[in-house]
Amino acid sequence: MTTRVVKEFAASKFMFSATILVSAVVLAIACGLFYKSIPILRTQSLYSLFFSSSWHPSKGEFGFYPFIMGTIWVTVVAMALATPPSLLMSVYLAEYAPSKVRIILKPMIDLLAGIPSVVFGLWGVLLVVPLVSDYLAPWAGVTTTGYTVLAAGIVLAIMVSPIVISISDEVIRAVPHAVREASMALGATKWQTVKHVVLRSSLSGIIAAITLGFGRAFGETMAVLMVAGNVPESPSSLFDPAYPIPALIANNYGEMMSIPLYDSALLLAALILLLTVAVFSFLAAMILARIRKRYSVG
Repeated sequence: MTTRVVKEFAASKFMFSATILVSAVVLAIACGLFYKSIPILRTQSLYSLFFSSSWHPSKGEFGFYPFIMGTIWVTVVAMALATPPSLLMSVYLAEYAPSKVRIILKPMIDLLAGIPSVVFGLWGVLLVVPLVSDYLAPWAGVTTTGYTVLAAGIVLAIMVSPIVISISDEVIRAVPHAVREASMALGATKWQTVKHVVLRSSLSGIIAAITLGFGRAFGETMAVLMVAGNVPESPSSLFDPAYPIPALIANNYGEMMSIPLYDSALLLAALILLLTVAVFSFLAAMILARIRKRYSVG
């Protein structure tokens, strides 16, 4: 065997080992969380844990329903606010933006994705919370402190937008130029081509981008903790406070651990988060893999 072949073989084995190691770490985390969750699972059923609204750890009552609903409310609001502008921006970057503009905007969007979540949280406290309490809530005829589902949704929408924009942009650009040329050769305008041909061809990839954004929003902690209100009650409107699961874990783990089953309940909540995010990430990865395979074959 030549030196080049040996190096390629070693590099291949090293990358394979690194991939297995990363997968093993994720599996180990999940197993560790499940092991720590066994005490609470032995004493209470999943139905009572997931659908009970009674959260009184000192009494041994651990109802996750308000926290699950708070997480869903905040995540859905964030994705509803983030998806339309993110898709429009990705279409502009992929189809309309001149190369000079794209060179400037793309790194700025990537930089936005790298800003620490605590910075977004502080920005939310200083700007978004007063905006909700002083302007949006009075306009809707509601009185609130501003620490609400809407405030958390706005902050999260800005945080997940770079993910949706970047992946959607790459998926749209992956559509072969021959498809665009064929559409325009038949008399379609630029916008008609984008709307009826390009977006339709890249729809599954856009769904994958939204799915990844949903997973990021679902597990976000610091920013949500700072602006959601953290009241253990199920929200019923955009102007109600919420208490998402990540905020519950961050606020309470390490405190009051003398209460039986408290740490087990919080680690079960962490396991729920991990499995949910893993499912969404897996679905998005499967969709993107199909897209790559389709266009590589084509």
